[in-house]
Amino acid sequence: MKRAGGLWAGVLTRDNLLRAFHQAARGKRGKREVRRFEEDLDRQLDQLRAEVVAGSFEVGRCHVFKVFEPKERLIHAARFVERVFHHALMNVCEPVFERQAVFHSYACRVGKGRLKAMGAAERAARAGGWFLKLDIRRYFESIPQDRLFGQVQRMIKDPMVLNWFGRIIASHAGPGGQGLPIGSLTSQHLANFYLNGLDRHCQAQAGVSGYVRYMDDFVLWSQEKVALVAAGRSIQAFVEGGLGLRLKHPPSPQRTALGMDFLGYRIYRTHTTLARRSKVRYRRKVRRLVAWEAAGAISAGGLQARYTALTAFCQPVCSWRFRRGVLAEFRSAAIGYESGEPGRQLEQRGQQRPLGEPEQQQPGQPEQQHRLPPGPQLSPVALIGTSQRGTEPAAVRTVGAGQRQTTAPSRGAGRVSGRRPTRTPHATPGAAPAAAVARSWSEHLI
Repeated sequence: MKRAGGLWAGVLTRDNLLRAFHQAARGKRGKREVRRFEEDLDRQLDQLRAEVVAGSFEVGRCHVFKVFEPKERLIHAARFVERVFHHALMNVCEPVFERQAVFHSYACRVGKGRLKAMGAAERAARAGGWFLKLDIRRYFESIPQDRLFGQVQRMIKDPMVLNWFGRIIASHAGPGGQGLPIGSLTSQHLANFYLNGLDRHCQAQAGVSGYVRYMDDFVLWSQEKVALVAAGRSIQAFVEGGLGLRLKHPPSPQRTALGMDFLGYRIYRTHTTLARRSKVRYRRKVRRLVAWEAAGAISAGGLQARYTALTAFCQPVCSWRFRRGVLAEFRSAAIGYESGEPGRQLEQRGQQRPLGEPEQQQPGQPEQQHRLPPGPQLSPVALIGTSQRGTEPAAVRTVGAGQRQTTAPSRGAGRVSGRRPTRTPHATPGAAPAAAVARSWSEHLI
């Protein structure tokens, strides 16, 4: 395999550094660090370029914090200027990494992603009767740095690019020379690149009909359980011997019809739903939003934005009834405000009347039809069908409580017709027309 060279000149060009700034600032322009960098953008980019050329640019200075969703992780957030340099470096080197990737690797790649991985898994599940799902134990913390850098050297020969990749990898001082920091752009690409050999090893197994990998989670499908048992043994040996890693669980093939948890979803042969853990997290986050809204700690726009993010994860699968049930259970203010047109949703929210207050006529709205209180005047009416065309309508009389219905059809009345009674000039004075009384009664039933 021919190694790539001549990459360093493209890293520090003005256009590439400016593009890297916009990539690093995406979604973070409100932060103070980003605003200060942008206020003096030309000087900041020139200083970054000068420090990198001189070799004095410092890497590895991170803000370290923990996150607990979906599980506890230690995040290393690099300085903004270092994130700009990471983007500039990967803009040039990413096509080299891309050439080494297989088609069914879906993490950290343009045109791939979580939804594409889920779609590929759904198609493979329909074709395979058995699946083998595996993942790496504490993957980012366990990557051997020397083996990773050796793979980069076999792919790239540019000395300056190799020098900076080596400094970035070594800046994370893990135990025994292991680990990459979670939260860095270069860490994501390097971690995904390190498992390219595993992709080829899995696809070479006999009897495998489908394969999907998203970072360190990967699944194989087959029509025969025996083939997956043999593949699991071979993969476990390759992961431990060839990569210096360990599987989280021993290989154990399962039936596809029973469903498989993958990327927060439960994939069956016929449909896909939310996984149980995803439902628990969704319920917990909605409860938090309800509490914030009740305490006035979040605005209507903030509530809409956060709930839209929750809905975006759930919408690709069968989850409508579950979401509506959760919102109804917590009596959330977000009921009826799922993702769509935020302006229209906020307008609807402003038009809602407070709980317990009577409805009032709003300007510009059609007149409301109020229900009349029940009583003898709204008792059911006895409607005798209209007569044949050209004759008077049949008699219409109200039936009060304890009264007996008596009707006297007009002379010439024929069979009962399905026509709706209409007002005629022959109506009895003081009595409501048949159509009006029937309409009032139907409204009373509603």
